[in-house]
Amino acid sequence: MAESVTIVDNRTGESVEVPIANGGIDAQAFQKLLPGIWFHDPSFGVTAGAASSITELDGEAGILRYRGYPIEQLAEKSTYLEVAYLLIHGELPTTEQYTQWQHEITHHTFIHENVRKRFMEGFHHDAHPMGMLVSAIAALSTFYPEAKDIDDPSVRMKQIIRLIAKMPTLAAGAHRFSVGMPFVYPDNDLDFPANFLSMMWKIAEPHYRADPALVKALDILFILHADHEQNCSTTAMRTVGSSHADPYSSTAAAAAALYGPRHGGANEAVIRMLGEIGTYDNVDAFIASVKAGERRMSGFGHRVYKSYDPRAAIIKKAAEDVFAVTGQNPLLDIALKLEEVALNDEYFISRRLYPNVDFYSGLIYQSMGFRLEMFTVLFAIPRVSGWLAHWQESLEQDARIVRPRQLYIGTEKREYVGIGQR
Repeated sequence: MAESVTIVDNRTGESVEVPIANGGIDAQAFQKLLPGIWFHDPSFGVTAGAASSITELDGEAGILRYRGYPIEQLAEKSTYLEVAYLLIHGELPTTEQYTQWQHEITHHTFIHENVRKRFMEGFHHDAHPMGMLVSAIAALSTFYPEAKDIDDPSVRMKQIIRLIAKMPTLAAGAHRFSVGMPFVYPDNDLDFPANFLSMMWKIAEPHYRADPALVKALDILFILHADHEQNCSTTAMRTVGSSHADPYSSTAAAAAALYGPRHGGANEAVIRMLGEIGTYDNVDAFIASVKAGERRMSGFGHRVYKSYDPRAAIIKKAAEDVFAVTGQNPLLDIALKLEEVALNDEYFISRRLYPNVDFYSGLIYQSMGFRLEMFTVLFAIPRVSGWLAHWQESLEQDARIVRPRQLYIGTEKREYVGIGQR
């Protein structure tokens, strides 16, 4: 028997039966019964704005899967580039497909010299790297005008490859400029994460070789951040893409959404919080202030997850491998005690406040030498593959242009009065 709900208009006694499909109900069915009456959901927190086959997220059960594959298996066995292929194409690649994919990504890492010399170097010396990245992504649309032909699948794929490939180059370039260091060109003998670290840290050596443990940890972080269903930035990507804007403009919009501290800045907030706590001995007093409503504990709780974020457990293990190379981050003891208290205190348990992905990722980034200003940039590098998967899916679905309704709460009609009579 098909599941459904019956809605009754108590004003008229009329009713409509609405089927439940894929865990949702069709809002259009309500219009047959309630024309001109809109759902009021300002943050779209209980509204499904898309039907997607890319990422499955069950916040109650702590499940995250890309195209059906558990995030735990992908983090352990896969690579970021393989996951990017999975998100874009829907299936894991064969050896031949992966070799070709790696080749295409690797050989599109370079950016046009004018992007670097005349655009990125035109920013003020203390420009924020994320602001530079957002602007540079948007600027790429002027270098690849053919990208506007979004109806051609081959043209779309070329831009997808370009964006995934060039994000680390743009990101590293933004960092180097912001700290007054010369631009480093990609080294195509290196794999994706190692190449990024080379562009970040190379100084005068002929070839920069990062520690394999750090390369692996960064690759895992890239996998964990590659997609996360219909979050703020992904929704921005699909919204702008629904106007049939080119992928560079749509990606710039998504990156701008990520730039906000409520979205991409969470791990930075964790580091600042741990720094403010200062010492292990201050943790109890900090916890007391949180319970009293005087402070907010960053890195705990999530808009979607109501259990332990599955990404947090993976990152905690990766952190151990990083600290074995870099030395233990002095903030780690504070973080571990915070986690221990939160997982055993009824105040946090009853509110389902568990560590999320941001709680440990900032510690890893900081230990690897990244400045706080780069944390959101590091988030954007892998998330571009998820954004592009959603952009492509939306086009393939021939989705209508996004146009939410509103509930008007302003004044009623009134007559214009001349300025001299007001």
